[in-house]
Amino acid sequence: MDTERPGPPVSDLLDALRARLRTESRLLVAYSGGVDSALVAAVAAEVLGERAVAVTAVSASLPRSERAAARAFTAARGIAHVEVATDELDRPEYVANGGDRCYHCKSALFDALAPLAAISGARIALGTNLDDLGDHRPGQRAAAERGAIAPLLDAGFGKAEVRAVSAELGLVTAEKPAAACLASRVAYGDPVTAEVLRKVERAEEAVRALGFAVCRVRTHGGGSVARVEVPAADVARAAGLRAELDAGVRAAGFDFCALDMQGFASGRMNVLLGMPGRA
Repeated sequence: MDTERPGPPVSDLLDALRARLRTESRLLVAYSGGVDSALVAAVAAEVLGERAVAVTAVSASLPRSERAAARAFTAARGIAHVEVATDELDRPEYVANGGDRCYHCKSALFDALAPLAAISGARIALGTNLDDLGDHRPGQRAAAERGAIAPLLDAGFGKAEVRAVSAELGLVTAEKPAAACLASRVAYGDPVTAEVLRKVERAEEAVRALGFAVCRVRTHGGGSVARVEVPAADVARAAGLRAELDAGVRAAGFDFCALDMQGFASGRMNVLLGMPGRA
């Protein structure tokens, strides 16, 4: 959950973020299209102009809907935007899906961005915020090893502050639900494959089509079992649509469909392994 805390006025936070970004000559913003990286990309473009470029990593773990939304956001705001292909699915350590999967994913991202950064003389910026520090985020180690910066951390932003400043700037992402990569839906220890990721993506599209804008389809048993999570307040309605849910999930390629009666909770896969986190 987003951490609620009293903080400085929105104008002060925005000033702090702008000031931090002005200290950079050029930036490549690792931009997923989520609320955090969208804010960094928007303010960096405002402060640095064409010296800030939003870069989206494209692979099977990025839902098509998120890719389209990322493109639309940057186009609407005139932000320089490029896409790079990442090769995490070619990395055995990533496919093995251990607790350090995110480290190998971020390493693939930085390997893809490094040539661009070197050519342009830019540093790489991430959308990490204060609330992420309590999560199981091995990718933060990869970022530290590669010298990436986290302007939101430096300016004192948690998730609540990110959303407040995004709303002040009129960003359409201000109230966007969290949207972790598709690989976060795969139970640790089960291989991450392009096929499994496509099944998860199709299943989540089917669940959203039934009116559940916020949902997760977690997969277990090597991609045979789908566990559907919707917000706790929607569980009863989902149970009433069990036939439709089952049909949609099976059509996506799963053999079994289960509805999690506890409701959606970020980081459920991490919690199952006794680790903190959101996903």
